[in-house]
Amino acid sequence: MAVAGETTLEYTPTWVVAAVCTVIVAISFAVERILHYTGKYLKKKDQKPLYEALQKIKEELMLLGFISLLLAVSQDRIARICIPKRYSDDWLPCKKIKDDSGEKSTSHFQIFISQGGRRLLAEDSASTSYCAKRGKDPLLSTTALHHLHIFIFVLAVVHVVFCVLTIVFGGAKIRQWKSWEDAISKKEYDPEEVLKTKFTNVQEHDFIKGRFRGVGKRVNLLGWVHSFFKQFYASVTRSDYTTLRLGFIMMHCRGNPKFNFHKYMIRALEADFKRVVGISWYLWIFVVVFLLLNVYGWHAYFWIAFVPFILLLAVGTKLEHVITQLAHEVAEKHVAIEGDLVVKPSDDHFWFHRPQIVLILIHVILFQNSFELAVFFWIWVQYGFDSCIMGRLGFIIPRLVIGVFVQFLCSYSTLPLYAIVTQMGSSFKIAIFDEHIQKGLVGWAKKAKQKKGFKTNANGHNQVGPKEEASPPPPPAVQLTQVVKKDQDQDQDQDQDHDQEDAEGKKGNVAVGEIHPANGSK
Repeated sequence: MAVAGETTLEYTPTWVVAAVCTVIVAISFAVERILHYTGKYLKKKDQKPLYEALQKIKEELMLLGFISLLLAVSQDRIARICIPKRYSDDWLPCKKIKDDSGEKSTSHFQIFISQGGRRLLAEDSASTSYCAKRGKDPLLSTTALHHLHIFIFVLAVVHVVFCVLTIVFGGAKIRQWKSWEDAISKKEYDPEEVLKTKFTNVQEHDFIKGRFRGVGKRVNLLGWVHSFFKQFYASVTRSDYTTLRLGFIMMHCRGNPKFNFHKYMIRALEADFKRVVGISWYLWIFVVVFLLLNVYGWHAYFWIAFVPFILLLAVGTKLEHVITQLAHEVAEKHVAIEGDLVVKPSDDHFWFHRPQIVLILIHVILFQNSFELAVFFWIWVQYGFDSCIMGRLGFIIPRLVIGVFVQFLCSYSTLPLYAIVTQMGSSFKIAIFDEHIQKGLVGWAKKAKQKKGFKTNANGHNQVGPKEEASPPPPPAVQLTQVVKKDQDQDQDQDQDHDQEDAEGKKGNVAVGEIHPANGSK
């Protein structure tokens, strides 16, 4: 819709059009090339999880581009949708005041005029006059659509940036634990240490003393209080790391005591990161709800700052309490044990017996915190610091302090806690295997399924004996040696019925034996 006094493309110099298009295309192409070469670098360094996270970011940018295109194409049609005036005077972010002419206006709208937004306001007046002739108000003005467009873009960018900062700073702290892993490996390679007969006084062990003795032994509430404050200082100590590492290995990798737990933990965290960086559908519902509740006098943006803050404290306390529970289980059953102290991982320590819930909550926390800070920057740039949407200074300062605190605590405490504590479930993650082993296992599973189908078809046409009942599937935390043994039994049965097929299959099969996770040694 052409606005009076504005020059259309028909009367714009061609060199101006070409120059503007060149700049826009150059910027877009530069961003695309940066993402492309970043992806090539990650693939070259075998950082598949981070590469998939980058692909997720590209998907979010594509979604934003589609939203931008949709808003740009439909803004005139939306602005010409008219509603009765009584509906446009309720649920307002700013209180309307009457000027000398009797017209209603808002403070932030006048600020926008002073900032030079005259073209958008001219278009806004055109849509307003269209509805005013009918005694109504526009559903959403062109100016408001433009601001909404900018807000969605700012929200997505801030969310991606904050997620990247969280994984970078949190990952940096987790990598500091590598010295602990190296020290443990060096000790395990020492033959004198291996041959020693060791007895551990449970009550004097550093892990038990820090998590059990005198705290939570008699009153369960004290254990929760200790876990709450523990997340703020020394959330994971060396004794915690050593004990949890050994518990994981004895549960899932008993045949490989030299398993590199730190390397596995980093791979698992990178794999989870690709889920956190995206904006899920339920997070968009959260955005819509708080846009609805942004009513004058309710101070909704002040109160939502406490949502990620409270959730973060709850998640950190729960993760610390899981470690405390593991210590209690050992300390209550044993006084002294032969060998090192070993805890028993279990899903029972997590909410609803599902460690995955912690990742969902961290996703919500990061997005809500990003939403809070994105709204602040958007209002500041778009309407000014004194806008009525911004609120009073007494509400602004706590919002910023809480936002910075949540980002810092999540990076340096909650994320490292999540990385190690969520490994204390009953199952291990696929990241326990190197990428080439993951591909080999997937190929092995497909071949085993195909061979099983061939065998079933052959028995159906030429059955020579009673059909064996299928054994129940292994539990989720089944040892890898059991899986390999089952495959070995299947191969022996197939050798009797399909000699020719087995000869062909040997070309792609490796020798069957006990495969240790993460290093593939037999």
